[in-house]
Amino acid sequence: MKIPRIVIAGATSGVGKTSITCSIIYALKKKGFSVQPFKVGPDYIDPSYLSSISINDAFNLDVWLMGKNNLLSSFISNSKSNVSVIEGVMGYYDGFGGDSNYASTHHVSSITKSPTILILDASKTARSIAATAIGFQKFHRNSRISGIILNKIGSKKHENLCREALQMTKLPILGVIPKDPSLSLESRHLGLYSTLEKKTLYKKIERISKIISKNIDINKIIKISKNTSDFFTKPNHINKKPKITIGVALDTSFNFYYQDNLKALQREGAKLKFFSPVNDKKIPICDGLYIGGGFPEILGSKLAKNQTMKKLVKKLAEDNLPIYAECGGLMYLTKSISSENRNYKMVGLFDAETIMTKKMKLNYTKGKITKSIISNNSHNLQGHEFHYSKLDSVSSDSKFAFELEIGDGIKNHKDGLIVNNCLASYGHLYFDSSNYAEIFVKNCMKYSRS
Repeated sequence: MKIPRIVIAGATSGVGKTSITCSIIYALKKKGFSVQPFKVGPDYIDPSYLSSISINDAFNLDVWLMGKNNLLSSFISNSKSNVSVIEGVMGYYDGFGGDSNYASTHHVSSITKSPTILILDASKTARSIAATAIGFQKFHRNSRISGIILNKIGSKKHENLCREALQMTKLPILGVIPKDPSLSLESRHLGLYSTLEKKTLYKKIERISKIISKNIDINKIIKISKNTSDFFTKPNHINKKPKITIGVALDTSFNFYYQDNLKALQREGAKLKFFSPVNDKKIPICDGLYIGGGFPEILGSKLAKNQTMKKLVKKLAEDNLPIYAECGGLMYLTKSISSENRNYKMVGLFDAETIMTKKMKLNYTKGKITKSIISNNSHNLQGHEFHYSKLDSVSSDSKFAFELEIGDGIKNHKDGLIVNNCLASYGHLYFDSSNYAEIFVKNCMKYSRS
């Protein structure tokens, strides 16, 4: 199977990966290509930008969460467009564990056998930029670097100095982006603003992409993307006939979902119906709920005022409807969310309160998961957590499903609060790393028959 593909990597974080990746996607579309975007790492925010500019759902590629085989399988099965574009994470060789290449952008580039374009920030350097480029070329015996894009160039003279120095790398310069503060995207928390949270940003993404794309040699990038090896196709998962319905919270407060997780539920026989805890007064008739992550504190007032929705969710939970919630979903199910000296009353299923903090919790997680609505027995789990909040006043008799070896969790390295048939955690899981989707759907089927 032939998949034209390219990885867009950065020497460091903050070099403009997302803006430039969006611009490459924009330029490819102008050439008549359909583009399938991917994002290295566990983050949910950047993929929403890639999705909005490509008009295709972006998929995450994270070795820690997915494992090598699942990652490759997801990449192949979801690469159905003319070209696949993979945006990297952090610096090119930055992996999990400090000195490790594991789960780095380079690791994903190697697994997918993809050529890489390295973005270099030239704003505070000239001739020395060649030393950086050569270092990245030689740091690994197979760097997979096939070209360079220079970002934040100050003048034509500056560009010429960089070009002359970079000749010794023998790498083509595929783009020269002028220094212009208006060409950067706004930051929020770890990554960028969610496009669902701020729809007007799409126009800014499009404007930035249009400008930057004029400074990129898209024809050379297309040529590099096609100079790739074939994959031996693997059989796709067999989709089961729809048997039950799962309601999925999706709006400006809850929109952090791995596309593969939603596909896994559908594959196991779930029909997905989306609803808004912010705006809706009804929940679709369903056999289970999935409440994903997001920023519920941003619209805390609207969530708090929607008394009808909160009462419905709590009643369904008390009636033993299977509910799986992650991070923002967990926060919504607590008694309240306190943010910027305001307190917003939430569902109140869990005897705990959410307090927003200024300190970020960002970890890959590892540990054990016990029997729950997504697991039939105790086994190892690997996931990740990312939040600017903590749970306070957690009841001493609370039941937890996760015992963490790596990661903070909710309390004392425990995560996954359990009440009735509800499981809610700060941690995010990749469903196909185990049979989580299958077991959750089966528990929804049991509920539908009861």
